Amino acid sequence: MILEINNKRPLHLFEGYGVEMEYMIVHKESLDVLPISDKLLERTTGKIVNEVSRHGMAWSNELALHVIEIKTDGPATSLQGLGEIFQQEVQIMDRALEQFNACLMPGAMHPWMDPFSESKLWPHEYNPIYEAYNRIFNCSGHGWANLQSTHLNLPFFGDEEFARLHAAIRVILPLLSALAASSPIADGERQDFLSFRMEKYRLNSIRIPSITGFIVPEPVFTRRDYEEQILKKMYRDIAPFDPDSILQEEWLNSRGAMSRWDRNAIEIRVIDIQEHPKADIAILEWTAALAQVLVDEDWSSTDMQKSWSEQDLYTILMDIVKDGERAVINDQKFLSLFDIASTKMSAGELCAHIEGKLHAAGGISNDSHQILQTIFEHGPLARRILNTLPDPFTKEDLYPVYEQLSDCLKHGKSFIP
Repeated sequence: MILEINNKRPLHLFEGYGVEMEYMIVHKESLDVLPISDKLLERTTGKIVNEVSRHGMAWSNELALHVIEIKTDGPATSLQGLGEIFQQEVQIMDRALEQFNACLMPGAMHPWMDPFSESKLWPHEYNPIYEAYNRIFNCSGHGWANLQSTHLNLPFFGDEEFARLHAAIRVILPLLSALAASSPIADGERQDFLSFRMEKYRLNSIRIPSITGFIVPEPVFTRRDYEEQILKKMYRDIAPFDPDSILQEEWLNSRGAMSRWDRNAIEIRVIDIQEHPKADIAILEWTAALAQVLVDEDWSSTDMQKSWSEQDLYTILMDIVKDGERAVINDQKFLSLFDIASTKMSAGELCAHIEGKLHAAGGISNDSHQILQTIFEHGPLARRILNTLPDPFTKEDLYPVYEQLSDCLKHGKSFIP
């Protein structure tokens, strides 16, 4: 299958989809983290680089040396079929890792990694940026060194398109962990959040709160207002800690949806990585199709979507980060955004109801529809992981579960207890 990249500039709404997936590199036998992403990239190119292009796809480094990213090398024209292309890259990468007695492991957090003793930062190009982060925030904790996610970039052109897309994405963000939570375990223990990654992500920049805010971005809908109310405040707040201005760039913004003016796109960052790429793409199809329906005002007006404060959306988001599909939404005003008349509904029921309407309208492919049905039937990956484990469990119980998850990634199959 050939990946079609849309190189036209500018891109308007839903003319392109940038996708990034992060995976852990682990020792093949022990499944402990293995900090060798630089060696993997060197083996591929003959020298240590931070990124390598591969026929419309790319591999690149991340902050932690045991994490590797696979991404589209530009905006793909469609999400449909993209899971198969990512799966091919996973298998090629896995074969390349064999000489290191290593493999890829999915999941948004390593279940027993000790980030304070096992973390190693990328030491090559861009290291001054990583060292600045480390000096200010101490990147050896879970929120920096032990988290893997899937990112979706959606383009816009001009303030009018930005306003509609930003309004839609803001109200979608709270729901995504009901589909995507995959990090219920850290430090060898069950955590109180199905997406413990998002709980740690929420706190990783707490020293300078304006960097992450309330995860859901503030209700600003022009570039000027975004720069004044979000970016400039963030730059001012970090300036005393960043005298060389290394971090005075828009990528410092750690909200769950970042407006990237350098690429005229909004990047969604709240999605935990799944057990195989087609599952990630299914969630991204659901997200993009829902965004398009909201942008088109089919179910609610843009003004209704704009009216939500970041604090109110954050409350819903954190309930779902904690309890996933079982979190109860009892805000009729929020439900009405999705053309729901009920006064109360679980997050899982809402996501399933939305998916049914989107699939019927042709917004979700049949392959992704089937994968989403697995999620609705058995719960997000975090729920399925917990349902596989005894209660209580030990590290010895975790090993066969995460070995099976690694096998799911290698062969592109869903994890079902």
